[in-house]
Amino acid sequence: MTKHFLEEDQELAHLELSPGTPGGSRTVNLPVLQGTLGPSVLDIRKLYGETTCFTYDPGYTSTASCESKITFIDGEKGVLLHRGYPIEELADNSTFLEVAYLLMEGELPTKEKFDQFSDNITFHTMVHEQLRNFYSGFRRDAHPMAIMVGVVGALSAFYHDSLDIHDPEQRMIASHRLIAKMPTIAAMAYKYSVGQPFMYPGNDLKYAENLLHMMFATPAGPYKINPIVARALDKILILHADHEQNASTSTVRLAGSSGANPFACIAAGIACLWGPAHGGANEAVLHMLKKIGHKDRIPEFIKRAKDKDDPFRLMGFGHRVYKHYDPRASVLRITCQELLEELGYKHEPLLELAKELEKIALEDPYFVEKKLYPNVDFYSGIILQAIGVPTSMFTVLFAVARTVGWIAQWMEMIEDPLQKIGRPRQLYTGDTLRHYIPFTQRGA
Repeated sequence: MTKHFLEEDQELAHLELSPGTPGGSRTVNLPVLQGTLGPSVLDIRKLYGETTCFTYDPGYTSTASCESKITFIDGEKGVLLHRGYPIEELADNSTFLEVAYLLMEGELPTKEKFDQFSDNITFHTMVHEQLRNFYSGFRRDAHPMAIMVGVVGALSAFYHDSLDIHDPEQRMIASHRLIAKMPTIAAMAYKYSVGQPFMYPGNDLKYAENLLHMMFATPAGPYKINPIVARALDKILILHADHEQNASTSTVRLAGSSGANPFACIAAGIACLWGPAHGGANEAVLHMLKKIGHKDRIPEFIKRAKDKDDPFRLMGFGHRVYKHYDPRASVLRITCQELLEELGYKHEPLLELAKELEKIALEDPYFVEKKLYPNVDFYSGIILQAIGVPTSMFTVLFAVARTVGWIAQWMEMIEDPLQKIGRPRQLYTGDTLRHYIPFTQRGA
């Protein structure tokens, strides 16, 4: 990595501690760090040593856990940049593999470098044949995400030659293997869940094409890949590739900070992504739209969403970071329309319902005031359903895409000389010191 902003001379912020603070009232000077974009950051690394105080920030809503050069988000303006490039430009002009190279290497590749990178990924797509045995150990109705967590974690038992995280070459080999094999593992999880034979990857197919082939082809006959469908899936993969220090990415970094092997770290990220508050939101959007059912019922559900005593919430609206229209949602809105028209669903009820719901919500003062705009999950589920992907696979495909971001973030963390094992502190509110009492002396 290049020179750290953390090592440069910075201005100081003055923190005044109240008289009730241990050690009494006093002023502490904290360095103010400034990156290339985004808000300033208070450097509190020495705060405990100088004050005997920790900071308290549940959910890390105001805490920068690392320095990164990969992804920048401005939630107030609806901006998402990968290595400085707007997500809209990448989605319209690039491919998933090129974005993968960009995230990992920091620059867009030359034609020669991209061809080499593409070959490295393509010729790593097959998995060890003995991994097939893992699938037969799962119940027939096992959730594909459960299979993904187990199988990806097990990769470390098969690829011993790329587990040394201190060897740059082994790190790169492991990274290529994970990016390459994730679609294969995902497709095998789907095939197992529907009782169909596994399909091997094809070296003549592009990344998204290969994923479609392995999911929907059968030995009984050829599967014709629709280029419009493949491009739509490629865009979904691009839009989900990385998103700064979200829950699953932070999980990968935390696991990696202990020195765990990359396969274990990515398995940890998959487990975190499985949570409905993180990776399962697009499935929840579909369930919500089906529950609403018709445009005429939208006002009823808008009213329910504004009622604090009603548990109903509009899924696909609002975001932890974005207080503006999610730029990824803008891309998917157009992609969704184009795809459905290509597939002959010019008047797809769910899309029409979603567009009307978006229109009404964006004009409602309640949603405008609270800055609840559509996010990336609002349209992605409709696209995946149109392609033929079952809802149980939505989060799996999210994991396939996000593996690239996880890998880039993991590699950046490993190469960071300031990296330490993650060890958050706490505000303890339990009992003070107590001493053991024998049974005979305890009350009823």
